[in-house]
Amino acid sequence: MNHTHWKSAWLTLFLAIFTLAIHAQIQEPVHFSVQQKQVSPTEVDLVFTGKIDAGWHVYSTGLPSDGPISASLAVDKAVGVQKIGKLQARGKEISTFDKLFEMNLRYFEHAVTFVQKFKITGKTYEVKGSLEYGACNDQNCLPPTQVDYHIKGNGPADAPETADVAALVPANQPKADSTSKVQVAELTKADSIVVAAPVSNVKADLWKPVIKELKKLNGDTAHQSWFYIFFMGFVGGLLALFTPCVWPIIPMTVSFFLKRAGDKSRGVRDAVLYGISIIVIYLSLGLIVTGLFGASSLNALATDAGFNIFFFLMLVVFALSFFGWFELTLPSSWTNSVDSKASNTSGILSIFLMAFTLALVSFSCTGPIIGFLLVEVSNAKNILGPAIGMFGFALALALPFTLFALFPTWLNKAPKSGGWMNIIKVTLGFIELAFSLKFFSVADMAYGWHLLDREVFLSLWIVIFGLLGLYLIGKLKFPHDDQTSTAMPVPCIMLGLVSLSFAVYMVPGLWGAPLKAVSAFAPPMFTQDFNLYHNEVRAQYTDYEEGMAAAAAQGKPVMIDFTGFGCTNCRNMELAVWTDPVVADKLKKDYILISLYVDDRKPLAEPMEVVENGKKRTLRNVGEKWSYLQRSKFGANTQPFYVLLDAKGMPLTRSYSYDKDISHYLDFLNKGLEKARKKSK
Repeated sequence: MNHTHWKSAWLTLFLAIFTLAIHAQIQEPVHFSVQQKQVSPTEVDLVFTGKIDAGWHVYSTGLPSDGPISASLAVDKAVGVQKIGKLQARGKEISTFDKLFEMNLRYFEHAVTFVQKFKITGKTYEVKGSLEYGACNDQNCLPPTQVDYHIKGNGPADAPETADVAALVPANQPKADSTSKVQVAELTKADSIVVAAPVSNVKADLWKPVIKELKKLNGDTAHQSWFYIFFMGFVGGLLALFTPCVWPIIPMTVSFFLKRAGDKSRGVRDAVLYGISIIVIYLSLGLIVTGLFGASSLNALATDAGFNIFFFLMLVVFALSFFGWFELTLPSSWTNSVDSKASNTSGILSIFLMAFTLALVSFSCTGPIIGFLLVEVSNAKNILGPAIGMFGFALALALPFTLFALFPTWLNKAPKSGGWMNIIKVTLGFIELAFSLKFFSVADMAYGWHLLDREVFLSLWIVIFGLLGLYLIGKLKFPHDDQTSTAMPVPCIMLGLVSLSFAVYMVPGLWGAPLKAVSAFAPPMFTQDFNLYHNEVRAQYTDYEEGMAAAAAQGKPVMIDFTGFGCTNCRNMELAVWTDPVVADKLKKDYILISLYVDDRKPLAEPMEVVENGKKRTLRNVGEKWSYLQRSKFGANTQPFYVLLDAKGMPLTRSYSYDKDISHYLDFLNKGLEKARKKSK
């Protein structure tokens, strides 16, 4: 296969992955099959057999009313039968105490079976209705979901004739004979969903599907995250350049190439090949990480409590290495072996092996930076993230070798090796130690240890950045520092004052001050025991049409919050993100906040007829209406789900789901405001 074919293959693979990513809005993690089993001439079982995707769970029957959605059976029509007892759940039921709902929750993973027994009372029987259930994973919840059933059969020969019984309607729904006719509007094709405007007096634009527009906006974020990952890798490479393991090697390597070649052009060529070899080596590392784990696995690791503990310990070890307690090195036999082969070969292979030797001997300085970079990249849901990050890192590392070969006189002006490089190492050690606490915080909240609540986290950061400030102004020294020097360079003193000021800035946070600068790293405000700051966000509207009318009158953008009374992850987002003072301020002042509860059982004043996936159905309660709105207009069906709209119902920026990173949420809100201001001009 030639180069063009390889390029086409990679492009096709990328497009396929990208297409799958942006279409993965509607989720169907639970699959039910329905059958009837006539266990005797006078008894029949209605059996729902469910297969549950990995990571999801389905709630059991009989949960308290103020908890998640319980499995329940609705009977719309029953002829020749009577129910025997309640709906029974069978399978491996898991029971656990939920702190948010303050109750024991029972649910099933992987598989569940629901059974309802009926007594046959006539010569023939017919039963029609639906099973309703709730399902969640660690990030999203489904709205109350229905599985329709319709069974019929023959009863005992000596049974009385079956009476013509009127359809049974659940108590919380209006009776069919009282249903006024609702005109079904002109059907509109929206991808695979056929929708109809639900009520004649609602502006059609507010219900107009924006699935394609939202997909386009969601797709743009991939390119933004690529640039961020590349930039983060490039900065990491620049930091690695100025460490004692790399900087002294640059002039020696460039001089070696220029002298060995005999002429400048060949020396420049060798130096360029050396830089390219560095890029190839570190890019390969990124591709290997992607190949071993994959984007979804990396993201799963980033949110897994056990691996966050591992990340925490790894960064602590890297920090202690930078402090000089010990040195992280690869086995010397590896370095000697590669160096020997580089000496005994010539041409491109020799240059590549020299670059590989650099990667090995500089590991004690570059290893912690690469490890930190890969840990951060694991939070990005991007299959190319590790490769892009390593490319940025390698490019920054390789550039000096090429530039100094092209312009040798620059070597004379370059800073000489010295104690300043050790200052950079120690500073990086303090930063890695501070960031390690972020990962321990994730595990602490997941396990409920309460070892690193917000005030403890801030106390440790105050100490860490206070010590960093003292180090940079020369009041704190490490054993491998220059003990004879008493005066620190002016840039170090200035940075030290910045670090000390940052430490002082965090002190009021111990009493509940917002601390906008660290809100993305510190644990949520609700973990703080002593808090003088209280800021609760509540939606101004719980009706879509009313909220949109208010937005048009006030000239404000809208945030739609698709949520549920029984949505655990929705409460997590509200406690972890909405309590942030900056987020709360924007939601209260800059947006019209509309919370739509997809499990609200309050009957609609007038049932609505819609057509979805080619089938006509009737929406009878408020939750069904909002769930239908989410599917038909936005192409999504899980909660929490946030979308920013203008007053005409058009999306302003990408949608947002379960992500408790406050900086990400603020970026989401700020982009919506920026787009709204541009539209208003």
